[in-house]
Amino acid sequence: MNYEVIIGLEVHAQLLTQSKIFCGCPTRFGAPPNTQVCPVCLGMPGVLPVLNQQVVEFGLKLALATNCRIAPYSRFARKNYFYPDLPKGYQISQYELPLAEHGYVDIEVEGTKKRIGLTRIHMEEDAGKLIHDEQLPISYVDLNRTGVPLLEIVSEPDLRTPEEAAAYLKVLRNILLYLEICDGNMEEGSLRCDANISLRPRGSTTLGVKTELKNMNSFRNVQRALEYEIRRQRTLLDSGAAIIQETRLWDASQGKTYSMRGKEEAHDYRYFPDPDLMPLVISPEWLEAVRSTLPELPDAKKARFISQYDLPDYDAGVLTAEKALADYFEECVRHFPQAKKVSNWIMSELMRELKKEEQGIETCQVTPPALARLLALVEEGSISGKIAKKVFMEMIATGQGPDVIVKAKGLSQISDTGSLEGIAREILAAHPKEVADYKGGKTKVMGFFVGEIMKKTKGQANPKLLNQLLQRLLQE
Repeated sequence: MNYEVIIGLEVHAQLLTQSKIFCGCPTRFGAPPNTQVCPVCLGMPGVLPVLNQQVVEFGLKLALATNCRIAPYSRFARKNYFYPDLPKGYQISQYELPLAEHGYVDIEVEGTKKRIGLTRIHMEEDAGKLIHDEQLPISYVDLNRTGVPLLEIVSEPDLRTPEEAAAYLKVLRNILLYLEICDGNMEEGSLRCDANISLRPRGSTTLGVKTELKNMNSFRNVQRALEYEIRRQRTLLDSGAAIIQETRLWDASQGKTYSMRGKEEAHDYRYFPDPDLMPLVISPEWLEAVRSTLPELPDAKKARFISQYDLPDYDAGVLTAEKALADYFEECVRHFPQAKKVSNWIMSELMRELKKEEQGIETCQVTPPALARLLALVEEGSISGKIAKKVFMEMIATGQGPDVIVKAKGLSQISDTGSLEGIAREILAAHPKEVADYKGGKTKVMGFFVGEIMKKTKGQANPKLLNQLLQRLLQE
């Protein structure tokens, strides 16, 4: 049977606030276990939560950036469940009256654009973390993360392929990074994604039984987990078996999902309004004040790169896919105002090396001014493009500037006519047949002479000067 895949994502973004959502404890990652806690986030009797204003403003920023309808009146609720990493026995979240609803983001997969709806964005506190002993049947509880502020972003079930799901997650992460409200680190858990997936016969309007996938800590793992789950569900449906509504964990090492527990419904959590927190009222003045702080967002930046720098759509899309990369490009252009040449180098040489080293642009040893200076050396004829690539590899490895490397390794381009003429005459004298071929009309042999001289000069001959020189000598 031919099936249609239905996918919706629930994304949790940890916010870059200095303190937790309802208390003053710090939110730093990597602190010793249970050192960033207080009676409020530990759920001690008699304590009262106080809402962190910056959490609300970060939520409003994301809501505005994703075209949501922002609720003038929203409310916190208690989500009740019992687990060792939840000290209060409930999580403070939002339910019937979330901060924002009915937004959207646009994605592009294989040249096709698609709009993905957002059901809601709401604020909530994080739970703690269980650490399982590898030798003993013991688990330890670290409550440092308890109370860390999160935004939960729930998509509509508009995604139809794992590729669309990965593209949506990348777009959402990029918006969060541009807003500077989340660091987007999936490996450390500051951006987490759960996926709901079901299959239904193509043409049907009734949703199939869904499963929830957890434990996916990269874009690639989100895509792989969904691909596996589609195969698993299709096999079950084709054999006449029923899909069980459950939560499944993704095992990246084995490349498959396995059952964790039955999937809860909303009524299982017994939501009710939190009596310790007042309803949240967003005034028009407050909303406009937040709107005025919004930065240039990815789509707007892409459009500006196309118009301001005369870049192709593809280049602009690649360069604005991450804020740090877009900033790097613009800094380079400030020092070397030839945008297309900068774009070519970043997308080819620089991004290839970053991918090879699994490194981000933020930690790259080649600074924007250093890359701009390298391109300037090529432009002014001090080094050739081929030599520039060798210099660039040395810059990546050592962090040294291009002038230092060129001088230390004697890589300056030979632009002295006298020196080059002697070498050229020597090469022409050694290849009389090729000289005769050129004079007989086979002008392509010019490339042979250039190549031989480049070998002789170890790639340091000035190509433009060399071509002019060869043409003169061959016409003698």
